[in-house]
Amino acid sequence: MTRPRWPQDTIARRFALTIMAAVTAATALSALVVSLAGAWLQPPANDAGLVQIVVSVTHAIEAAPPPLRPSLATAASARLYSIEWHPADDPLAALLRQGTGLDDFHPVEGTWLNDLTSRSFLFRVTATDPAGPLLRHDFSSDPHSPFPARFLAVRLMDDSWLIYISLDRSRDTIRALRVAIALVLLLLSAAAVSLIAARQLSRPIERIAEAARQFGTNPQAPPIAESGPRELRGVIRAFNAMQGQIQKFVGYRTAMLAAISHDLRTPLTRMRLRGEFVEDPEQQARLFRDVDEMQAMVDGALAFFRDDADEEAVTAFDLGGLLTTIADEYADQGVAVAYAGPAHAVYRGRPFALKRALTNLIENAVKHATPPTVMLNDEAGLTVIYVRDDGPGIPEDALEQVFSPFFRLDRSRNRVTGGVGLGLTAALAIVRGHGGEITLRNRPAGGLEARVTLPA
Repeated sequence: MTRPRWPQDTIARRFALTIMAAVTAATALSALVVSLAGAWLQPPANDAGLVQIVVSVTHAIEAAPPPLRPSLATAASARLYSIEWHPADDPLAALLRQGTGLDDFHPVEGTWLNDLTSRSFLFRVTATDPAGPLLRHDFSSDPHSPFPARFLAVRLMDDSWLIYISLDRSRDTIRALRVAIALVLLLLSAAAVSLIAARQLSRPIERIAEAARQFGTNPQAPPIAESGPRELRGVIRAFNAMQGQIQKFVGYRTAMLAAISHDLRTPLTRMRLRGEFVEDPEQQARLFRDVDEMQAMVDGALAFFRDDADEEAVTAFDLGGLLTTIADEYADQGVAVAYAGPAHAVYRGRPFALKRALTNLIENAVKHATPPTVMLNDEAGLTVIYVRDDGPGIPEDALEQVFSPFFRLDRSRNRVTGGVGLGLTAALAIVRGHGGEITLRNRPAGGLEARVTLPA
């Protein structure tokens, strides 16, 4: 015997349950309000009492002679209703017999005494209807009322008509009030239930978005726990699989390039040893210069890949203190690097990696321009670091190329001034690993500005 399979948790199922819960809550709230506020939602008069009054007054007036009927109808009128008698030759009586020109014309339902049921008709009429001017009751006192006047017409045995005009509008008001309360409660309950359901549905989506941001700043971020409806669990499962594949690909690529760079050291060492046997001093110097350049490139590549594979933990640290430390280290070397900004600024990231990136930017300014000024600001929710020097700047067409691996503005083979072209590449990789960006621009007054933006 197979166990019954319960419906799976899907987005469609959650929407259906949300609608059902909203309707149920609205119904329960409406019933609660009606039960608690029944006193002021009840009509002011008793329907059964009105029926008895209509029956009694109708039989009394029908038994009276026609000349006395108008005065009896006037005497029987009350605050909640007005009574009029119209003879058979009256225009209103003819209109009632035709049953035309009125909003409603239908027999009154219910059990009445004798045969009044078959001779009674309920009408709704306003001052613009043909029956309005024919009634002696004045409707002009409330011409803008949204509720039409109601009157009950009873045909007497001699084809004259007895008209009962309702003066109480509270019944229509109460009916409209009940509808308004039901609509308001439905909207409130639907909004409350929808907000709760939307919050439950949006949490897995927010976790996916947060995991995507973390993966952009930390390639070793852990996978997301699968939760939520079936469709979102499938998205989370696919995201985790993609994240795992990217982590493996980056790991394999880094390990392969690091291994190639490491293995290049052996042939370079052999080339240097064999260069010792070159008899021509000029050719030997050129060979050694090429070997030294290749060795520097290999060492730089190994350092770059080692930093790329570094699994430094993300932690909170003092970014202002870090910049002050860098400036102090250069001051110990006799280089005046000025710092302008807060003494303390807590930031969450990888402190040693950021220190390498900022040191590379400052080192470039020290080598190729002037000792820079480092500034730390908070701009529009971003942590911004400026490294500004007063040097000659760089060509506009090279502002993006300087971040390419092994690209050097100094075409000479001097490793002291030219380097190997990986400093800015490593700095950009580190900053982008934190979700930020590095941009370079030539300052109008002269010099170069490196702008490092980091998410706050």
